[in-house]
Amino acid sequence: MRKKIVAGNWKMNTTVPEGIELAKAVVAKSAEVPADVKLIIATPFTHLYPVAEVVKGTPVALSAENCADKEKGAYTGEVAANMLASVGCEYTILGHSERRQYYGETDEKLVEKTKLALANGLKVILCVGENLDEREAGKHFDVCEAQIKNVLYNFTAEDMKNIVIAYEPVWAIGTGKTATSEQAEEIHAFIRKVVADKFGAQVAEDTTILYGGSCKPSNAKELFAQKDIDGGLIGGAALKADDFIAIALSY
Repeated sequence: MRKKIVAGNWKMNTTVPEGIELAKAVVAKSAEVPADVKLIIATPFTHLYPVAEVVKGTPVALSAENCADKEKGAYTGEVAANMLASVGCEYTILGHSERRQYYGETDEKLVEKTKLALANGLKVILCVGENLDEREAGKHFDVCEAQIKNVLYNFTAEDMKNIVIAYEPVWAIGTGKTATSEQAEEIHAFIRKVVADKFGAQVAEDTTILYGGSCKPSNAKELFAQKDIDGGLIGGAALKADDFIAIALSY
């Protein structure tokens, strides 16, 4: 059985004290969530160390929102994978649409980031997805296929045990638009097929694929009921502990 995951991506929100309080609220409510649903919170870099202390020994795992594509050295402002591991991160998000769009993050760079993350014992949540122009041009399958092939086809079936895929319809992030459950399921099933084409049916069956487009308590149940949707990468709703937990209870 592949893992069900509900991951909260805080993005560039909350001060450190606010983040600690939010993490404490999530931990306090985490006992309500079934044991087969993995809770993850991804915080800004500044929050990782104190939040690691909050979640230690609880069912809540800690993730970074990004990591550097270099091991160490003169890269001012970057944060290396081994630094993330050293503060207690279990995961890192890579290739989020905002990183691709605003910071020019390429698939080539993501290969390097993924290699370093895995080498340092981190699990990777790799984001893929199309923007509105690509969706309206009917290119969404091509875009997702290329992103997966360009990055994940550089890795092994063994590596895939530590990689989660998050599908982000970029046109549905922060816009209030949401892919219908049928649209989301269609592309999740397609992504699983692209994984199967390289790594075989069993690896594809075992790979967790999350939906990352304006998932909230009101639509999570319908989305999570789909065969190939294994949870969510949650943005805005992750900033309220009650909403985040409500999504995790939607299974």
